[in-house]
Amino acid sequence: MPELVVILVLGFFLLILAAKALQIIRPYEKGVVETLGKYSAPPRDPGLAFVMPFFQTLIKVDTREQVIDVPPQEVITKDNAAVTVDAVIYFRVTDPVRVIYNIANFQYAAVKLAQTNLRNIVGEMELDQTLTSREKINSQLRQVLDEATDEWGVKVVRVEIQKIEPPADITNAMSKQMKAERESQILRAEGDRQGAVIRAEGQAQAVRTLADAEKFRIETVFNAIHAGNPDAGLVAIRSLEALEKVADGKATKIFLPTEVGGALASLGAVAEVFRTNPQAPAANLPAAPARPVPPQA
Repeated sequence: MPELVVILVLGFFLLILAAKALQIIRPYEKGVVETLGKYSAPPRDPGLAFVMPFFQTLIKVDTREQVIDVPPQEVITKDNAAVTVDAVIYFRVTDPVRVIYNIANFQYAAVKLAQTNLRNIVGEMELDQTLTSREKINSQLRQVLDEATDEWGVKVVRVEIQKIEPPADITNAMSKQMKAERESQILRAEGDRQGAVIRAEGQAQAVRTLADAEKFRIETVFNAIHAGNPDAGLVAIRSLEALEKVADGKATKIFLPTEVGGALASLGAVAEVFRTNPQAPAANLPAAPARPVPPQA
């Protein structure tokens, strides 16, 4: 019975030694081995690693890309406006030895470094430039952090500014300004539309007025002609005067209406009478020949 207890104790002890001696390093990890507290071998690659229990220690370092959230902080801009800036840092361990021995708490140090450089970068910009230059802030901050963390065996992949919040009074003023500009554009568009309608109505009214004036002129002339009861000779003389003006133009052909032809015939008859009998009274003047009536269809 005592021998069985000794065997069980030895077996349990061997299991513990085996668990201490055999370590599994995952694909995204690197293993740093210390012998009696001193770095003694190159980093171990992923797989099964053997260490001497009680004499060696295996420290596993995660080499995947990781994220650090930089807490929001107030930063004073160049034109003395206080803005709240919030950022995140994406980094990856490139040298597990340096990240263990060159820095005690990398994440805490990276947060403080980011906050300090955010104050410096934003402090050199005015408020308007700060709100529209996120890419520039990201680039400058990433460059500064990458240079500083290179000694720690860390690569800063990128930095992203999550938000930049100006003071509440400035935010309200900007909101009111945007609303006023929007309303001004709406009013301007409405004014342009109403102006176009008014101009169109004015042009239509002008056309109607000119048409009414032309109508009145034509009616007045027409009524005056009929009130004077002109005879065929007067009409012929007026026609000749009109033809004289027409002939002064550049046209090579003149088309005469049938009414003018009849009037000219009457005028010719009057002239013939005066040539044969100069003392003939006006009452005996021949009448204008009547126009032939076209046959009815």
